[in-house]
Amino acid sequence: MKIEPRQAEAFLKKPDPKIRAVVIYGNDDGLIAERATQLAKTVCEDLKDPFRVIDIAGEALKHDPARLADEFSAMSLMGGRRVIRVRPAGEEAAEALENLVAATAGDALIVIEGGNLTPRSTLRTMAETEPTLAAMPCYMDSAEALEGLVESSARAQGLNVDADALDWIVERLGGDRGQTRSEIDKLLLYKAGDDANTITMADAMAVLGDTASIGIDNVIAATFDGEMVALDRALDRVFAEGGNPIQLVRSLQRHADQLHLVSGHAARGGNLEGAMFKARGLPRGGPVRQRFERHLRSWPLARLSAALTRILDAELECKSTGLPDEAIARRLCLGLASAARQARARR
Repeated sequence: MKIEPRQAEAFLKKPDPKIRAVVIYGNDDGLIAERATQLAKTVCEDLKDPFRVIDIAGEALKHDPARLADEFSAMSLMGGRRVIRVRPAGEEAAEALENLVAATAGDALIVIEGGNLTPRSTLRTMAETEPTLAAMPCYMDSAEALEGLVESSARAQGLNVDADALDWIVERLGGDRGQTRSEIDKLLLYKAGDDANTITMADAMAVLGDTASIGIDNVIAATFDGEMVALDRALDRVFAEGGNPIQLVRSLQRHADQLHLVSGHAARGGNLEGAMFKARGLPRGGPVRQRFERHLRSWPLARLSAALTRILDAELECKSTGLPDEAIARRLCLGLASAARQARARR
């Protein structure tokens, strides 16, 4: 069976007892690890218990494909259900999974951390189609999921988040769940002991401003200005400093969305200042405001719509094709910048 994203939390709290093994896969290593741990703890809270928790490397199953079925059938010397953790795992574990399906008895839960498996993967296909197996995809968080994660984490500490601060935080968080939780934890630790129960823009900038958005603003500026040399330099810096390609793509999308909102409002005869107010996070003056107004003048609605389509296609490619995310993000930026440059040359 395939566990849809909306079903994941319920399954993680109470796995279906007929499921022998769960293959957790996707491009978000942090979320894979988090969910694998959560699932394993439904069987044994202490994951260091040597009698009830067994760790196996996927490569070991290649040379001993019967082991998974054997571990599934084995009983704990001290009593209690057992959990078998297989990590990392790829196609080398497929035969072992077939043997597990054929096993006649056993009650252990097998948790397999499968990495970024393609739709053609035998391991993934088996987990999605066999009734005693389950497949749980883990892809990088959408902006909506990140908003929910930030707000729920803050609420758990008795905190609220200003709307502007939430937008700013989400834009600067990466798609990897492990990295995201680390950044959120830093923010909550910063607020610990503070009498104010609201996370403000100042709080967010104090904690995340130096680490989460290195060079991305420069990439956005160069992309929409059509400055190819500056763009190449900014991209090199972002990725050299460990920048997340998905984060970059979403930042481009947010900027294009804001431009589209304001441009569309103005095209319908609306007040430009009122439309600018709707584009959250824009200062009243300064270089950021000036840059936004410059892009507004140089990117008409039709071209913004085409740009948004390209950006959404790029994010989908990052999540589904298996191609290098960095290469997809670079190609997107260079394509948009080339369009901006050509339009500028025609004026």
